[in-house]
Amino acid sequence: MIQIDQKTLRQIQAIQLEMLEEVDRICKKCRIQYNIIAGTLLGAVRHGGYIPWDDDADVAFLRTEYERFRQAVKTELDSSRFYFQDHRRTRGYRWGYGKLRRKGTVFLREYQEDMPYKQGIFIDIFPLDGIPDNYLLRSINNFECFCVRKILWSRVGRIAEKNMLKRQCYKLLSAIPEKRVWNHYHRMVIRANRKRTRMVRILTFPTPNREYGYYRNWYENSKDFMFEGKIFQGIKDYDNYLSFKFGDYMKLPSLEKRKTHPVSAIMLLGERKLAD
Repeated sequence: MIQIDQKTLRQIQAIQLEMLEEVDRICKKCRIQYNIIAGTLLGAVRHGGYIPWDDDADVAFLRTEYERFRQAVKTELDSSRFYFQDHRRTRGYRWGYGKLRRKGTVFLREYQEDMPYKQGIFIDIFPLDGIPDNYLLRSINNFECFCVRKILWSRVGRIAEKNMLKRQCYKLLSAIPEKRVWNHYHRMVIRANRKRTRMVRILTFPTPNREYGYYRNWYENSKDFMFEGKIFQGIKDYDNYLSFKFGDYMKLPSLEKRKTHPVSAIMLLGERKLAD
């Protein structure tokens, strides 16, 4: 595993900042609403930019806007510098959300080295889908989301999981044909967006709260935030959103929680680093 030093981390963040600017450029041109979310929005509010130890960036769209963005990148993306991935256009891709990546770079997350697609430095592009307003139904929906997520994760989990029994379970799950899993996921998406619901979520990403989702109106109302000297759209009601997600979000976490993701290879526009 590579220990990312501060200089390398700032280079990674600078490359990701280029991608955030590209998302903003496309969305402004095509009048698509997006929001920086999670640690990226927290960084904007608390640090005026990246959380000092953060090595990723997060952008979210409500489903209709996500689909518009997917179409827009086909013609509007600066393909000399960037490429977009999701499971509908990238063979072997096993995440229920997209990634915008930088050409000429490598960023291999630990245990994902054998994934059959290019893995450059990236930012996450999340779609948000409706979930039931009824709490019991939302809890059942959360379990369905959990199962689909674990099946998709199984190709990594069969290697990464330390517990032998769980590792064997992941091996069994990884044998489920991808086409069958994605067909089920697409049915979930259609069902999730038949009517307007009060809450939304990323279907294949865990929600760190007992509500199993987030309030739709947070993502419908945006404002400008300064982030690393650039302006990006973020959730207008950031205080309620960040409090809901992180609690006392202005309080810095303990030192042992200030970690980057484990990676086995990095290439920063020509400069390659490998794990020992």
